[in-house]
Amino acid sequence: MLSHEVQLFQFISLSLSLSLSLLKSLSATVEFSDVPNMRWSFKQALDAAINLCCRTSSASILILLLMYFLYSNWAILILLVFAVLSALYQYQDTFLYFPDQPESSRVFVQTPNTIGLSYENIFIRTKDGVKINAVFIKQPPSKMSTAPTVLFLHGNAGNVGHRLINAKALHSFCSCNIFLLEWRGFGKSDGLASEYGMKMDAEGGLEFLLSRDDIDRRRIIVYGRSLGGGVAISLASQKKYHDKVFALILENTFTSIPNMAHQLFPLTKYLPLFCYRNKFLSDRDIKSTVSPTLFISGLADTLVPPRMVQTLYTLSGSPIKRMESFENGTHNGTWQCYGYYEAINRFLNEVLERRHPNNPKM
Repeated sequence: MLSHEVQLFQFISLSLSLSLSLLKSLSATVEFSDVPNMRWSFKQALDAAINLCCRTSSASILILLLMYFLYSNWAILILLVFAVLSALYQYQDTFLYFPDQPESSRVFVQTPNTIGLSYENIFIRTKDGVKINAVFIKQPPSKMSTAPTVLFLHGNAGNVGHRLINAKALHSFCSCNIFLLEWRGFGKSDGLASEYGMKMDAEGGLEFLLSRDDIDRRRIIVYGRSLGGGVAISLASQKKYHDKVFALILENTFTSIPNMAHQLFPLTKYLPLFCYRNKFLSDRDIKSTVSPTLFISGLADTLVPPRMVQTLYTLSGSPIKRMESFENGTHNGTWQCYGYYEAINRFLNEVLERRHPNNPKM
C-alpha cells in the first residue's frame, strides 16, 4: 500500500498535469482574434474561464471519481464536488438556448425575398468583438424615413428566418421598418449565446439604428418575445437609452430565469441566486423602464405562465403602460391571434399622440 506522502505526491502531479491540459485547451479554444487588441474585460475573462473549466469538467469528473475510488482522499472529494457543480452550471445553457432547433437552423436562414420583401443584410460588430447577423426590412423609400423602426428581438430557438411571416405582417399592418437581430450563436451570427452576450447584441443593434440617417431615430420600438423580452427589458432599463426608445413591446416573457426554473423544476427554489448561470432579472429591471410599454399575453401559453406578464405589468415603472391579452394565444403563436396587430397599432397611435400631437396616426 502506498504511503500518504506518495499518494500526496501523485495527487499533486496529476493536478499539475490537469492544469497544463487546461492551459493547452485554453490556447486552442479561445479565439483572441474576436476581441479587439486582446483587451478582455473582467466579465469576458471570467466567462472564458468558466467555459473552459466546464468543457473539461466531464473528463475531470471521471478522473476524480477514479482517484477517489483508489485513494478515498477528502481533497479529491472536494474537487469532485466542484467538478460536478461546474458541469451542472455549464449545462444550464442546454435548457435555455436552442440554436439548432429546428434542424439546420445554423446552416440555412431564409431571406425576406422568398416571401416578396426587399431587404438589407447587415453584419454588426458588437462592443465585445462578436459579429452578429441582422436583416433590415424597410418600408418603401417614400415612407422609410418617417416610419417607426422595430428592433425585433427573437426567442431562444431558431433564427431570424423563422420570424419572417410575423415580420411581414408587422411591416404591412403596422407600417414599420423591421430590424431582425440574430443572437450570437444563432443562424449566421458568430459566438456562443449567453446572457451577457445577448445584452451586448441588443445594445449593438440599437446603437446601429441610432447611427443611421435614413430612418426616424426618434421612433425606434424595441420588441421582445419570450427570451427576447428579457433582453428588451434590460436594454430599455438603461438610463442612457431612456430617451432613445420610443416604445417597448413585450410578448409572453418571464419575470426571471430563476422564477422560470422554480416553475419547471420545483426543487430549484432552494438554490441561491449565484447558482444560476443565466438570470435575466426582468422583475428587477422593469422597475427602471420609462418608455411607454405594451405587454402582450397569450392566455393559452403553457411555457411562460401568463401571471408573469401580469407581474411585469404591475412592476413596470413606465408612466404609459398597457396590457393586451389573447385568450387563444400560445407561447409562440399569439401573433397569429385575431386583433393582435390592431392592438399594437392602437398602442403606438396612443404613444404617438402623447409624444407628437401634430404627427399623423399610423
